[in-house]
Amino acid sequence: MFIIFAAKTKETDMSPRPKHLRRIAQMPRIAGFHPYSLRDTGEQKEPVFLHYEEHEALRQMDYLRKDQAVAAEEMNVSRPTFTRIYKEARCKIATALLEGRQLIIEGGKVCMDEQWNMCHHCHSKFYRSPGELQPIRCPLCNSNDCSQMTYREEEMDV
Repeated sequence: MFIIFAAKTKETDMSPRPKHLRRIAQMPRIAGFHPYSLRDTGEQKEPVFLHYEEHEALRQMDYLRKDQAVAAEEMNVSRPTFTRIYKEARCKIATALLEGRQLIIEGGKVCMDEQWNMCHHCHSKFYRSPGELQPIRCPLCNSNDCSQMTYREEEMDV
């Protein structure tokens, strides 16, 4: 015989678990894509937002051709979570391509290596080797108004 206890909970008690930070090895080299069309219908379509962790999942699976278990371990997530991230990324890419929408790569709950820097003048993100001794300068605009990127969860939320 089984006895089941059910307790009435408030709706606030039913919130989902918070997402863990996903590790990305490198920032995307571009900020997104814009469709090129011979037939301009004049309508503005909402852009598709691809999160950094989704970009990393695509990079790991389709570009580097890694196994899902290896890629999941490198991103510091479980294999089922990696599969969900990867599936969502592929759906977003397909939507952008098939509907002719702009693709913007930004946001997500990620952490990265400390070598990434951001230029406060042109807002570009660039990699800096750990052993470099020269002052940080932006490779695009040559500005020295740059700093090491440090992300907290709430900064990356979209």
